[in-house]
Amino acid sequence: MLKRTEYPAAIRNLIAQLRQMPGVGPRSAERIALWMVRARNGQPEQIARAIADTRRSIRACNLCGFFAASEICEICVDSSRATDLLCLVEQPTDILPLEKTGAFRGRYHSLGGKISPLDHVGPEDLRIKELLDRVDREKISEIIFALPADVEGEATTNYIVDLLKSKPVALTRIARGIPAGGGLESADELTLAAALSGRTKL
Repeated sequence: MLKRTEYPAAIRNLIAQLRQMPGVGPRSAERIALWMVRARNGQPEQIARAIADTRRSIRACNLCGFFAASEICEICVDSSRATDLLCLVEQPTDILPLEKTGAFRGRYHSLGGKISPLDHVGPEDLRIKELLDRVDREKISEIIFALPADVEGEATTNYIVDLLKSKPVALTRIARGIPAGGGLESADELTLAAALSGRTKL
């Protein structure tokens, strides 16, 4: 029986590593790996350096959880923003779609997830304590809930609303311009702008 010819171990390992990236299937991983091996310029090395540099230099903002090159991100240090308005989102990646609308000039707080017992994510796994600390420390007058309109998002919203009921802060949510079960990343800028301006009291 003929032995099946395979790529050398280093290429097979590179393909296996690339397949772990989101959205990269087996064929794409193979094409990328072969391009990296056969490239005649230094582009693969530049990509590798950019990955290493980003991994080394980017961290979560100590205040809002967004991506930052230092302890505090550019949004949080921007003195032109309203310091008493706080928009609550699930993930740091939810901040940019809202920023692109230009409809909100306050600050943000990313929870880093939502309460989901099936996925073993409880309130203690989220940045809820940090949120409560900010409410006490930063004299926030309004918190705008921009969490997903799904079961877990609603459960998270209700849990946090209960915690904040005794605080002197207005609790609102973005209007239902976001499709039920959908996240911020799937909504266009016009929908997000309308949702922000039409937020309702909780």
